Amino acid sequence: MTRVLMPFPADATLAATIATHLQARVAPIAWRHFPDGESLVTLDDDLEGADVAILATLRNPDPLALPLLFAAHTAREFGARSVGLIAPYLAYMRQDTRFHGGEAVSVPLFARFLEEAFDWLVTVDPHLHRIRQLQSLYRIPVAHVSATPAVSRWIAQAIPEAILIGPDSESEQWVSRIAQEAQLPYQVLNKERHGDYDVRVSLPDPSAVAGRIPVLVDDIVSSGHTILETVTHLQRLALREAVLVTIHPVFAGNAYERLQDAGLKHTASTDTIAHPSNAISVGSDLAAAASALMTSSSVSWEDT
Repeated sequence: MTRVLMPFPADATLAATIATHLQARVAPIAWRHFPDGESLVTLDDDLEGADVAILATLRNPDPLALPLLFAAHTAREFGARSVGLIAPYLAYMRQDTRFHGGEAVSVPLFARFLEEAFDWLVTVDPHLHRIRQLQSLYRIPVAHVSATPAVSRWIAQAIPEAILIGPDSESEQWVSRIAQEAQLPYQVLNKERHGDYDVRVSLPDPSAVAGRIPVLVDDIVSSGHTILETVTHLQRLALREAVLVTIHPVFAGNAYERLQDAGLKHTASTDTIAHPSNAISVGSDLAAAASALMTSSSVSWEDT
């Protein structure tokens, strides 16, 4: 069985880690634009009988969507036996219901879009809201890789005197699991809303944080607003300098710079999205999940 890993340009660094564990040949996808903005993707055309995994983190999904489709279909044209998608960060997980009249419910629509091109999907900790399992969305095999073990190991080794802080109730599911595996204490901030633009956060037990390093843990940091509130609150308590650990470093706009300017000098993230804060690799976990689906897909094709 020949395995080929085909990363988009932004994922070249992660591809090197995945390829080693996947035992795959790396064949990068070239992507350029014509003057009018249309995309042209160019692939290695030596794919006859190969099981292909396209690697593309979906941090900016709209400009990437059509090139992703073009790459998958072109790989099949060149003889690929199966084509799967490794999307370390999976976009379009927010709009899983119609909040206002006339809105598109994009979560299932995006799932149908990916199913059109791929035989299987691997991702890391999708941000599920009202959907219990990613598998319920897709009609192709999917694997949900958990970053919790890797994050727990990193915190336990790098910051053994940490106390984990969840910025809101939604983060508790991540923080509690990571704290349990790292054998560290944790707290989740209380939120009090005093008006549309007046939201205050507070630690349930500030005395328990004294002497420890507050480590803010969240699965996704996008606008950074909640983390900014948390940092400000911790600074008022005169605690030790906080560290931010996030699974998906989205950092929309200038969020990362704003957090640094506010005094958050140390950030560690997984490499689901290429970012200067990357310190925790999930490449081997992605490779293991992709390998299992690749093997299954190959067997099913051979049986038909």
